[in-house]
Amino acid sequence: MKLRFVIALTALSGIFAFPAVADESFRCGKWIASSDMTPAELAEKCGAPTLHESRTEDVLVRNRNTGLMMKTGETRIETWTYERGTQAAPMVVTIVDGRIKSIDRLAK
Repeated sequence: MKLRFVIALTALSGIFAFPAVADESFRCGKWIASSDMTPAELAEKCGAPTLHESRTEDVLVRNRNTGLMMKTGETRIETWTYERGTQAAPMVVTIVDGRIKSIDRLAK
């Protein structure tokens, strides 16, 4: 019984040891754009995005003494959209505080 528990626990820990990565990647000419790149590398390899949106959001935390939300900072979120022609779906790159957070394919 104890051995089965240890085997099951070991198997489950292997499942959770590596986080699932569901980011898309896409081709820019001879390059593959992925979330491992920096925004500067992405702009260098793929050029300027077709659409560029930027916003700043407050970072809020709950005060554990009062239970009220309070502002502790700001975060900058950029959304770059790359149109890739009529045969390929547009790709949306989300950049949070200067790092690529995700790459997603837009439904056509």
